[in-house]
Amino acid sequence: MKILVSIVVSILFICSSISADSYCVMSGEDGNIIEEKDMHKQQSVASISKIMTAIIVIENGNLYDTWKCSDAIDKAYGSMLYLKKGQEVSVEMLLYGLLLRSGNDVAVELAHHESGSIEAFVDRMNKKAKDIGMLNTVFKNPSGLDEEDGGNLSTAYDMAILMRYAIQNPVFVKISSSKYYKTKENGTWKNKNRLLFEYPFTISGKTGFTKKAGRTLVSAASYNDMHSIVVTLNKGDDFAFHEEKHTAFLNDYKNLEVLEKGTYRILGRNYTVDEAISMNLKKDTKEQIETFSYIDKKKLYVEVLQKGNEQVFSYMAGKGVRK
Repeated sequence: MKILVSIVVSILFICSSISADSYCVMSGEDGNIIEEKDMHKQQSVASISKIMTAIIVIENGNLYDTWKCSDAIDKAYGSMLYLKKGQEVSVEMLLYGLLLRSGNDVAVELAHHESGSIEAFVDRMNKKAKDIGMLNTVFKNPSGLDEEDGGNLSTAYDMAILMRYAIQNPVFVKISSSKYYKTKENGTWKNKNRLLFEYPFTISGKTGFTKKAGRTLVSAASYNDMHSIVVTLNKGDDFAFHEEKHTAFLNDYKNLEVLEKGTYRILGRNYTVDEAISMNLKKDTKEQIETFSYIDKKKLYVEVLQKGNEQVFSYMAGKGVRK
């Protein structure tokens, strides 16, 4: 078994002059929390809910499916792309409308197309949330509107989990990172996520707003093979806040590989790790890092101990691991 032992890494001190009702800064590589405030506080999250809507569609639908818009769009209101009944659309086109322009009519149409009804689609959203570890989240609709049913309830932490999951999907990243999308009938759509235009390391994001939720924003940035995720709920100057947090993380952290890509013989079984497992650690930490591996219920785990803080980070090397 190959391990990395006694690796000197660093500590980070982050100053912040901007605050939010609740927020979470998460390392994209390992899911560790860099900074937070009330990140488990459950509240309405508005249109950042559409990240889950998009993931359900991308993972289960066909991007090139085409059909004519149904009567379902009559139920939509709020932020709209003004789709017309009978208008020919595709899954791909509607995903751009969902993530760039936050069209509620798009969310309703996609839900009906993929699951036959809003209720059936929402069931899939909630099942997916549980599957990926969003334990304080309840979805009630595919759009994030909260005037009629109280809206989708989640936390800054859970939405960071969702974004970390979503940016592993190249289709989601491609669509959500697009600044513009040109359509035949509805003109050119410009992404509402200002960070794509103002912050060069942005790779994804989704905006949201209702009177009940306030401004909500999820964003992801990448630099030097590191990824940072920031979620703010009920934050006024959210774009500046996200840029500040991404910059602090990308400047002051480094990527550490804790398990190399390769095949390992452990307790009579071969485990092939298709992708190296890495974590992000502060550059100036004086403490040592020790890495261990173990088997539990025929699954390979990697455990990282940060001495001094006595912090233990555990990763299941499940994705990309073959016996």
